Amino acid sequence: MRRLLKWFGIFVAVLVVAVISLPFLINVNQFKPRLESALSTALNREVKLGNLKLSLLSGEVTADDLSVAEDEAFGKPAFISAKSLSVGAQIWPFLFSRRLIVTYLTIDQPEIALVQAPSGNWNFSTLGGKRSKSVAPAPGTAPLDLSVKLVKITNAQVRLGRTLGHWKPLVLQQLNIDLEDFSPDTSFPFRLSAKVAGGGDIQLTGKAGPIDPVDAAMTPVNASLTVTRLDLARSGMTDFAPDLGGLVSFAGSGSSDGRFLHVNGKVKAEQLKLSRKGTPAKPVVEIDYTARHDFRKHSGDLRRGDIHIGRAVAHLTGTYAERGESIVLNMKLAGPAMPVPELEALLPALGIVLPAGSRLEGGTASVMLAMEGPAADLVTTGSLAMNNTTLTGFDLPQKMQSIEKLAGIKGGPDMQIENLSADVRVAPQGATAQNMSLVLPAIGQLSGSGTVSPANDLDFQMSAMVHTAGLLRIVSNTPIPFTVQGTCANPVFRPDLKAVAKEKVKSVEGGLEKAAGGLVKGLLGGK
Repeated sequence: MRRLLKWFGIFVAVLVVAVISLPFLINVNQFKPRLESALSTALNREVKLGNLKLSLLSGEVTADDLSVAEDEAFGKPAFISAKSLSVGAQIWPFLFSRRLIVTYLTIDQPEIALVQAPSGNWNFSTLGGKRSKSVAPAPGTAPLDLSVKLVKITNAQVRLGRTLGHWKPLVLQQLNIDLEDFSPDTSFPFRLSAKVAGGGDIQLTGKAGPIDPVDAAMTPVNASLTVTRLDLARSGMTDFAPDLGGLVSFAGSGSSDGRFLHVNGKVKAEQLKLSRKGTPAKPVVEIDYTARHDFRKHSGDLRRGDIHIGRAVAHLTGTYAERGESIVLNMKLAGPAMPVPELEALLPALGIVLPAGSRLEGGTASVMLAMEGPAADLVTTGSLAMNNTTLTGFDLPQKMQSIEKLAGIKGGPDMQIENLSADVRVAPQGATAQNMSLVLPAIGQLSGSGTVSPANDLDFQMSAMVHTAGLLRIVSNTPIPFTVQGTCANPVFRPDLKAVAKEKVKSVEGGLEKAAGGLVKGLLGGK
């Protein structure tokens, strides 16, 4: 028995020594051309590997470097370059039968460039497609079976960009991808996590496949996406509209057939900035939306966009389409009976300034707006109205004391607004208001039109119909013309002397005509 155990121990020791020494005795690099050829054939791209190392204990072949060639239509730089590639394989068939049966693939620290041409084609579209002459398999090389248990990409950097245009590429860092039970011919689950250069985190999970044999970009995908605090400005996501800014989070799901993406979810925007002269808003804006996006045309339609600003709700729908270096919008915004205090906190983001020391309290606001044109040069037109609100900290009658006929109207620290309505147009060149009507219990009805410059300078021509009982006997029903100038923060009210002069001329002309008529009547004997 002792002799049997002794010989068994010797056998085990020899086996261990053999296993340890075998990698040193076998030149695994002799298999590198076969492995490169098999990978090149499977990916339809030329694949180059660095020095190979063999580990019998783990059943793993490791390459120091990996390079996957770019599609010839997109230029010379490599599509993928990585620090290392680890291939888990069944070692004995590999050594003795020269059959490569892959169990897993791990690519570490790759740099990947995803580029789209104006035609809509991606540089990864031809991956795994029809074999080109440059990647024809070596004689006697069996095709590589890429049906593997696990494919991992770790700590990658990915750049998404265009072959034309000046838009900043989107850069993903520390990207990790797991593909389980991967096969090009079936659907397989995947997980992706990454950080966005400039700020933001991405988590994507779902299923993809089978891989389209003609265009890999047309592979169907069903996934759930979570984005956390994506910095719109620093990430380059708003190059087409540089005035936009904020931190955006998203949670939703979607499906893609490679051409169209159907998605629905919730967007939460913090520190939102919507105008060149705007400042980050304090309230959080949430949007529940459903949309369809065309990958090739870079266009789509927003089928549902319910915007929530506290208790205020508005509805945004319409289309967008890429035109050259711009995104052209055709949107409609409808917001009925929204609480004014909820909206007031968003005014700084829009670059709207109230008179210094004042704020809006109470009441409701309604808007019906159309937004058309390039996102960087957007023109907004439509109507707005406010009802039963108060502009606190602003004494309008006191401001209008310089207008003689309105002097003496009893004022107060706040301006009550019974109703405000106007037709508006807002563009980068400034804003205009037409058919403006303002009903103020303290004064009466104010009407007119005017402009607000990009620097918030005012130029309005207005008139007042005073219905205060104490002044009605004095001013009768004659409109009182005045101008509003200065700035939004400090408006200045003055009598409109030109309008007054015109009224005086009319009055004089009317008096002369009446006098002349009386003279003629007298000359004709009253007939």
